[in-house]
Amino acid sequence: MVMVFVLFFVCSANAEKQSEPELEADFLTLAATLVKDGHNERALMALQNVDLEQEDIDLIRYYTVLGLAQLGLNDLANAKVSLGEAIRQGQTEPVIFLYLSQAHYGLEEYQETITAIELSGEAIKTYPALLEMKAQSHWLLQQYSHAWQALLLGKRYFPDDHRFLRRQVFYAIERELYRLGAELGREYLKQSKARPEDYVAIGNALRISRQFDEAASILEIARLHYPTHSIIAKVLAHNYLDQGMVNSAAAIMEQAAAYDATFINEAAELYRRAGRLYRALALNARIADSAVKLKQRMAILLGLKQYEKIVGMEAALFRSGILNEQHIRYALAYAAFATGNFSLTRRHLEPIKDPELFKRLSLIHI
Repeated sequence: MVMVFVLFFVCSANAEKQSEPELEADFLTLAATLVKDGHNERALMALQNVDLEQEDIDLIRYYTVLGLAQLGLNDLANAKVSLGEAIRQGQTEPVIFLYLSQAHYGLEEYQETITAIELSGEAIKTYPALLEMKAQSHWLLQQYSHAWQALLLGKRYFPDDHRFLRRQVFYAIERELYRLGAELGREYLKQSKARPEDYVAIGNALRISRQFDEAASILEIARLHYPTHSIIAKVLAHNYLDQGMVNSAAAIMEQAAAYDATFINEAAELYRRAGRLYRALALNARIADSAVKLKQRMAILLGLKQYEKIVGMEAALFRSGILNEQHIRYALAYAAFATGNFSLTRRHLEPIKDPELFKRLSLIHI
């Protein structure tokens, strides 16, 4: 901010010595420098001092700098207008269409985005972002073949830039071309310096599309590369869970819990659902959150019909505050009834007001 004030002071002090066009040029030069340095708000302040009525003012430069400052501030609507005016004033630099296409794209004006990119000429061979925007714009307009062609062009012009192959993967999956998507996915993961997030994204996309075998293939490779990455393990576990393979999912979640303790609860719950109640109970003992731990422990003990142990949890349930939850109180009442402790049963049944739970009271005859 100090620099701007100094520059404005110098310009003001020398105003009498300079002709008006020279002064306007100084403000334009200042604004252009500020935009280049990322000081877009200051650039707009400088441009406010430019008199557009001056005969020799460079309108091409003015509207270009104005549009870039507005674009930098994410003022897309005004940036579009200013950049368009720069072109109408005679701006011929191909890169102007790159900036114009960004404004259109941000405004979700996809056909206009495509038009601007096509006017950029040879710039399309220099800036991969142009072809990526073009492909996505075609895709969002449901012009799928044009989108695919833009990605192929991107791969030809920028063979070392794997963003185009990555988009092909997700485009193929979205169009339900699952075998092609999986094939391209493996190619992408092999060619690029794939991050764990790439494996997760591709594997999960295939999982959601119910292409479980293809998803498992990619996610198992990911686990070999990143054995400690818990999210990969979690997505793979859910891939098995979606197929009803609860025990396999539980085993994977248990392995993931070795690196991320927050997964212990889910691993124990999956073992409970798989019927491996003692294994679930062993993992339950490692859960840090007492409320979560007690609720799950009660469910496991109910499955094991160890009602005495549930009754013995009464004080812990009270201390944790979860005894106020009516379904917990009902479970405790049920366990008390099963052990013949009818006074405890009555004490915990009386506060229950939930109509759904109340219907279950017919199961208990005291």
